[in-house]
Formats: sequence, structure tokens, C-alpha cells
Amino acid sequence: MMLGQIAASGAVISGDESLADTVVVNTCGFLESSRLEALDVIEELAARKRAGDLKRIVVAGCLVQRDGESLLEAAPDIDALVGVNNRDDIVQAVWRMDRDAEVDQYMGDYHRFETHPWQDRGRLRLTPRHYAYVRISEGCNQKCTFCTIPSIRGPMRSKSADELVEEARELVDDGAREILLIGQDTTSYGGDIGDAAGLAGLLRRLDRDVAADWIRLMYVYPSIMTDEMIDAIAQCERVVKYIDIPLQHINDRMLKRMHRRVTRKQTETLLKRLRDRIPGVSIRTTFIVGFPGETDAEFDELVDFVRGAGFDAAGAFVYSLEPETPAGRMREQIDDETKRERHERLMLAQQDVALEAARAWIGRAFGMIVDGRDADSRLIARHAGQAPEVDAVCIAPKAPKKLKAGDIVRAKCVETDGYDLIVEPAK
Repeated sequence: MMLGQIAASGAVISGDESLADTVVVNTCGFLESSRLEALDVIEELAARKRAGDLKRIVVAGCLVQRDGESLLEAAPDIDALVGVNNRDDIVQAVWRMDRDAEVDQYMGDYHRFETHPWQDRGRLRLTPRHYAYVRISEGCNQKCTFCTIPSIRGPMRSKSADELVEEARELVDDGAREILLIGQDTTSYGGDIGDAAGLAGLLRRLDRDVAADWIRLMYVYPSIMTDEMIDAIAQCERVVKYIDIPLQHINDRMLKRMHRRVTRKQTETLLKRLRDRIPGVSIRTTFIVGFPGETDAEFDELVDFVRGAGFDAAGAFVYSLEPETPAGRMREQIDDETKRERHERLMLAQQDVALEAARAWIGRAFGMIVDGRDADSRLIARHAGQAPEVDAVCIAPKAPKKLKAGDIVRAKCVETDGYDLIVEPAK
């Protein structure tokens, strides 16, 4: 959206930052590692600015919203700051070139959207043309003890179903064949705006009114996944049978300390309901290792659970201490070496599960969407159980040269290469 507004204002957008007068750095502020990465980039740009190779540095996004003016102490060469709730001020931030001593700051809070709901139409997209992300809500009410998102982005605020239909139609008209629905907590969609149909109703509405080939739901919160939502995924033709459901842990004490509002028994019941009601569903999840106070026995319970749960894909994050969160103030913080060791053990346990899940595809035929070709000119694609950028892929060494990104074709898995599937055209 920021790129679209900047381009509409008359600026030329360049993929080569060495050609630019102004560089916009869009940041994440969720984890310490992401903040350090952003600061490294800003310092590289600041060195170019001091050398006279760059006129203006604009920093936007979550890091700005989180740290505000204190960011200027670490990076005094910044010319403008644009918070997450001030996206529409990006044009002014980019074009102001009078070089006065004051840093331009645009950092309102989420309350401005209570009377002026945001919309995401008119983008200059960074994703490939054939898929696009649609943010159905902003902010979160869950208050997990490890998470900084509510303090950065505020409470849950949903877009209307009408707005989402229009946005998705615009993206389809622009060439998108796959729409990915995102939000900090997609399962809570609609509750804040009095939409009684909620997520289930939204899925059915998009399935009926938007001509996308695939609609994919991401970031499901486990404690509020209802049968109505599950049935909508199962029954809607365009909605792929795929669930991205971050679980974070399985031990009851850890889940309580994380304030996840769910127990192991409830989680296992939900996974069974998903598999019973959505035949062939692919389930991906993520976990946190090394949360404060996690004992060896509690971690072992998580590893055993992962070995037996049969997730199609699972990732893990090493716990990041964020001082302003409740978890950051907990005692019994775990040392970095232990956290790294636990991360490796969990991923090795999931590796065996994922490799077995991949081998189960051998001999099966399915539809897949083409993403492009790799450095060896092999076709890279995904079946409906594979989300872009985060999951394994389908590799088609013998695919016809005429196939291009966005094509949807039938294929058959003939072997595997690690997590990836080796496929041939289906007869």
C-alpha cells in the first residue's frame, strides 16, 4: 500500500536502492533479532547518506510504533518516522526534502481507525502476481504473555466482509489466483464489529463472491476454532484444506504461563476434529522452545507430542525475551545454549515426521499452482497443502517449458527430495 501511494504521487520506484534518492525501510518490531536486523540496514543506509550517495531515509512499521523517538538515538541519520497506524502519511514523509533539523514523525495510535477504517486497495504488490495476502483484521485481544503485538498494533479490529470482498476481487482482477487470509488472530474475525457470522461466514462469502482458485486461511488461534469454522473450510470449494494453527506448546503448565487459554486435551481434541471433518487436511504449526521456566520434562513432553502428532509441517522459535511483556519479567529465564539445543532437538524430531508425510504423497495425483523455476530451470510449484514461502514445494524437472507462474496443472508425485516432492505431469 505504501508503494502504491508513493508511485501514485509521481515518484519512480526502483528495485535497485543504489539508484534511489530516498529509501523507505519497513520494519518489524516483534523480536529482538528483527529489530537488530533493521538497525543494521539503517546504519548501512546512514553511511551512504553521510557519503552523499543518499538524500533521505524514511523508517516505517512496527519498530517505529514500538520504539518511537528512542529509535533516533540509535540511528540519528533518520529523516522521517512513520508508524503502523500512519501509513497514509508515507507520501509526505518521502517527498519532504527541505532538510530542516527536525525529524518528521508520523506516529498516531490505533484509535484513528475507529472513525476511519483502513483499506488495502490500490497496492503496488511485492508478491508474485499469482498470489496475494489479504489482511482480514488488525491487532489482537489474546494477550499471550510472550507477545508484543497488542502493544504495537492495538486490539482486534476487523474489516467488513464487504470491504474484504472488494479487496479480494481487485487482487483477482490483478492476476491473483490464490488469496491468503491473514491477521494476528483470524479465528476472532468479526466479533469486534458485530458480525455474528464471523470467520465461517466470511469464508463462505469469499467462496461465493470471489473468483479466486484457492483461498488459504493462516494464523488460526486454537482455543476458539469452532465447528462452524471447520465445516466452512470443509465445504467451501475454493477454500483449500489447509490449517495454519500455531500451538506454541503442549504442556498444560507452559500453555497456562503463555496465557494460551487451551489445554493439551483440548488441543488434541481439536486436531482430531479437524482431521475427521476435513478429510485430507494439511496441518502446519509452530512452537516456542525455551519459554521461561520450561523444564526438561515439559520440553520432552513437547518432543514426544510432535513425534506422534503427524503435522505436515512444523516450525519452532527460540523464545525471545521482550522486556515489556509479562514473560519478559518472569523469573527462571533459560540460557541461550539450552534454548538452541532444544530448538535443534525439536526440529530433528519433526524432521522424521515431515519426511514420512512427504513420502506419503508418492503415487498421488493432485492439482498444483506454478510459482516459477529454480536456478536449474526446474519448475517449482505447490499443491494445496503447501503455503508460499513457509512450506515445502513440488519440483517438476520434466515439466513443459510453456508452463508459467500462476498456471494450475495436474501432477503426480513420483519421489521425494527431503521435504520436497518430485512430480511429473499427471496423465
